[in-house]
Order: sequence, then C-alpha cells, then structure tokens
Amino acid sequence: MSETWDPHGSLRQALWIGGAQWSGKSTVAEIIAREHGLTVYHYDYHDARGHQDRRIARRIALGEAVGDPTPDRVWVERSPEEMASETLAGFPARFAWALDDLRALFTGRPAIAEGWGLRPELVAPLLDSLRRMVVLVPTEDFRRHQLRTLPRVGALDVPVTDPARAQANRVARDRLIAEDAVRNARRLGIRVIEVDGTLDATAVAARVAEHFAPYLDAAQGLSGSA
Repeated sequence: MSETWDPHGSLRQALWIGGAQWSGKSTVAEIIAREHGLTVYHYDYHDARGHQDRRIARRIALGEAVGDPTPDRVWVERSPEEMASETLAGFPARFAWALDDLRALFTGRPAIAEGWGLRPELVAPLLDSLRRMVVLVPTEDFRRHQLRTLPRVGALDVPVTDPARAQANRVARDRLIAEDAVRNARRLGIRVIEVDGTLDATAVAARVAEHFAPYLDAAQGLSGSA
C-alpha cells in the first residue's frame, strides 16, 4: 500500500509538528486545536499504547524475539549512538502505523499530528506545501532546564541496575535524534523553531499558528459558514 494512499483526505489536509522530545509539541498542538476547533493526533500515545500488536507481528515476521528487551538492554548496555541508530531505523515502520490511524480519521478541518516519530523526511512526501509542517527543538539551555524541572524528564521510571548511566544515555540519545530531525528539516526546507524558554507555551503556539495560518484561516472559514 502506498504511503500516500489517503481514502478520506485526512493526510492531505493534516498539519504536522515534529521534532525533539521535551520541546512542547503536545502542549502547542493542544493550544492550537483548542483555539481553532481542530483535532490532535498524539503520536506518542498511539505508538506506546495502540501499536503493540503491530510491533509484535513485525518482530515475528523478522524472526526476532517477541518480548520487549529488558530495561537494562534498552537503557544501560548500549551506547547512545547505538540507541539512536536503532530508534531512527525503526521510525519508518512506526510512521506507517501512525498513517493508518490518521487515514481512518475523517475530519472536516485539518488535524494536527504531533510527535517525535513524525520525521521530516517521512512526512515531506505527503505535503502539498512545506508550510504544513514545523519542527520544534529545545535549545541546549532549555533542555537542561527541562531536565531540572520536569520529573518525567529528569529520571527514567523503569527499574535498571545503573539509573545514572541509563538517564545519561537517554539524554544523549534524544539529543542525537533531535539533531537528525533538524538536519533533515533544513535539508528539505521545513521550518525549524528553537524553543529556548523565553516564550511560554501560548506564545510558542502563536508562532506555530502563524506558520500554519493559511490552513487555520481556511478552517475558521468553514466554522463561520456552518
């Protein structure tokens, strides 16, 4: 099945927020959706909770172990570079599952899909305009701020033998994956917005909404004509 297959037109009119972990993607998407009457697709939620059956089926097809690897194997025993490489290699299959979710979503207005697995190089073939996507990434200072202030960012909530190393590996992996998103976005001409903490979430959402303005204006027009 073609990645661009779009029986209900959901992919053609979608807006996309990709980028790095802890850059405010979910919050920004929800603010915009609330203000403009749109629908949000949270990639992380579906990826973690709705795609496990597909993940297991894929492992069986590839002859891999069906069960999840141990927390130590995931977070402690490999280098950040190995972790990032494996994550990036898995994104295309995970993106295909997200597209199936979105294809089933019929909405008279654009949906906003947000998540770190919505990679610029994967989304770009679906776009009729590069203004349908933006990539959010934290500056290094803001990344450190998030690590200090957000409990879910500052420590892994899984049992490992070396929590400090596991957390350091995660932070380094996430930085590498964010850098990959920025490189691909800039190569493709997709806008990158750096989040440095000087603007609150509402102000960042306003910048993203300005970028999406042609499509949000069209959605408002539909609302006004109802």
